[in-house]
Amino acid sequence: MAKKSMIEREKKRIRLEKKYALKRASLLKEYNNEKNFKEKLAIHSKIQKLPRNSSKIRIRNRCWKTGRPRGVFRDFGLSRHVFREMAHQCLLPGVTKASW
Repeated sequence: MAKKSMIEREKKRIRLEKKYALKRASLLKEYNNEKNFKEKLAIHSKIQKLPRNSSKIRIRNRCWKTGRPRGVFRDFGLSRHVFREMAHQCLLPGVTKASW
């Protein structure tokens, strides 16, 4: 089980990303369309003034059950440990153990 503070920090990052998504997208579009170098620098400084945690790249996939940050299956949102346990208990529809 992950620390509660890490899980809450991740929730805060998701909340900030949603809050600043439109502003960040408009600034990035404006930055990419700008030809003048000085104007690009001004727009870039505006982007840098946004909170770091509002960037989408800082959000980490976590297991919804344990909060584990590594080894997470995107399709299920579970870490590999929890996925294995739930698959053995037949709690995941359509998942069967491989045998050959």
